[in-house]
Amino acid sequence: MPTLEPMSTTERVERKLAAILSADVKGYSRLMGDDEVATIRTLTTYRAVITTLITRHRGRVVDTPGDNLLAEFASVVDAVQCAVEIQRELKTHNADLPAPRRMEFRIGINLGDVIVEGERIYGDGVNIAARLEGIAEAGGICIAGNVHDQVDTKLGALGVTYEFLGEQTVKNIARPVPAYRVVLEPGVAPVPQARSEDPSLSQLPQPSAVPDKPSIAVLPFVNLSGDAEQEYFSDGITEDLITDLSKLSGLFVISRNSVFLYKGKAVKPEQMSQELGVKFILEGSVRKAGNRVRITAQLIDATTGYHLWAERYDRELQDIFAVQDEVTQKIVAALQIKLTEGEQQHFGRVPTQNFEAYECLLRGLEFYHRRTPEAHAQARQLFERAVTLDPQFAAAHAWLGRACMTEYLFQWSTDSSLMEQGALLARKAMALDESLPVAHQTLAYAYLGRKQYDPALAAARRAVALDPNGADACVTLGEILSCVGQAAEAIELVEKALRLDPHYPPSYLFALGQAYYLADRSADAIAAFQRLFTRSPDHVRGHFFLAMVYADAGQDHEARAELATCRTINPTYSPEGMRGIVPYKNQDLVEHWMENVRRLHTSA
Repeated sequence: MPTLEPMSTTERVERKLAAILSADVKGYSRLMGDDEVATIRTLTTYRAVITTLITRHRGRVVDTPGDNLLAEFASVVDAVQCAVEIQRELKTHNADLPAPRRMEFRIGINLGDVIVEGERIYGDGVNIAARLEGIAEAGGICIAGNVHDQVDTKLGALGVTYEFLGEQTVKNIARPVPAYRVVLEPGVAPVPQARSEDPSLSQLPQPSAVPDKPSIAVLPFVNLSGDAEQEYFSDGITEDLITDLSKLSGLFVISRNSVFLYKGKAVKPEQMSQELGVKFILEGSVRKAGNRVRITAQLIDATTGYHLWAERYDRELQDIFAVQDEVTQKIVAALQIKLTEGEQQHFGRVPTQNFEAYECLLRGLEFYHRRTPEAHAQARQLFERAVTLDPQFAAAHAWLGRACMTEYLFQWSTDSSLMEQGALLARKAMALDESLPVAHQTLAYAYLGRKQYDPALAAARRAVALDPNGADACVTLGEILSCVGQAAEAIELVEKALRLDPHYPPSYLFALGQAYYLADRSADAIAAFQRLFTRSPDHVRGHFFLAMVYADAGQDHEARAELATCRTINPTYSPEGMRGIVPYKNQDLVEHWMENVRRLHTSA
């Protein structure tokens, strides 16, 4: 009897590229709790409307479990156009219902590879769409960056615009996913979801005009090595240049986080100037081959398109630090920046004589910035390798310390000793090179965790002094100032960080909301927290603080809803458990929060 060959995985699995639309009802459990029959009736009606529009736009409904709906389209343009029409049609239907009975859908759209099994589809493409749906506001649409790239200039007739929401982490997806909100009514600020009378989110700081001092954004240098594995090197050169320029007090420098969003995109200098609020752009390329490297760089006046300076460097890899110094000094000369004595002494320093250690640091930073547990583990291993290769490499010690602390603060590990490890490594880095801002930031958080407020403030202020354009350094100092009761200064620093990093991470919004609340600016705090939840809906501390804002204002219903959200996100979450770990100097304030929680539970 002949033996049958087993079918290979590639033969069994059918794949295809599709635009995936994921939708669900915001507040469905509340609607069902209030009136099951009316909710099911409305859901049935609205689902019929949605299905009709999906079919009209050449899509297919894949599944409709509960209040969820999953659909696929062959065209991204069709998917987004359909989503816009769905939300506008449902808004018309909702206008006929009392406010408590209105049913608002959230929609997420992704373009990705899916696995086809009969009529069902699976895979990362579907998971990302579902994650984007969770970020969308009630009645809103959130799309992935690859969807935005396809539709940005093709749906003008619909009268929509797009707002960048930052990069979102998706479980089991290695790289963060850029996300955009589809603005259905340009010029009209999104309405916060907690209360209709909440302030407009437009109150938050926005990118402003070009500052008075010379301002610059360093675009990610293009990797021309012909090897995608060398991407870390061109990214590392870019980051080093940003770091060097950021330390110059006479210059305004946009942070790494914002400029790397333009990586791989053809963007005109004029557009960059408008979006980031800078006058000058530095762009370039890196070609690495063997032990040689070729770097080209050019400085552009983005307001006119005029090239102020351009240069090409053909050097040995060991000369890479000298090349970075030369580029920085050329920019200083071209923009006529006056350097302090300390800034002048910075030039000519060689951070390590071991090029392999430097490469490990650059590779480690590439993984570190992905902000996932898996990538973080790789980053830490590479930083450890760099320290082993060169025990005198201060930056390697500093970033290893930062990685240890991040691992604990992001709750990727429950080992509290990581905080002390981070502090020890930061001190080692400072002993080797006192001028590393990241080491001072790490030490500042370590002091704050031990409630040593004066040393924490001193370390954070030193980080800002060393890196006046460092958005992270400003937020670190701002958070510590909030904890010691100096909220007004904290607000100034966090707002400055939002200007330095126009595409700021969600954590900045928490720092801002916290500072607004502690400064008794409740309306601004609500706006900041509501914006935070559009980008990080599972931010437990944000929901707790918003509960306290509402409780202090006597809005107990809203406060209880926020505390319930905390428990939904993390069933083990306990406000009482926070008492021993929150780093606020004013313990009377902490007791006030605990009393709020007890009162809300008692009166429920």
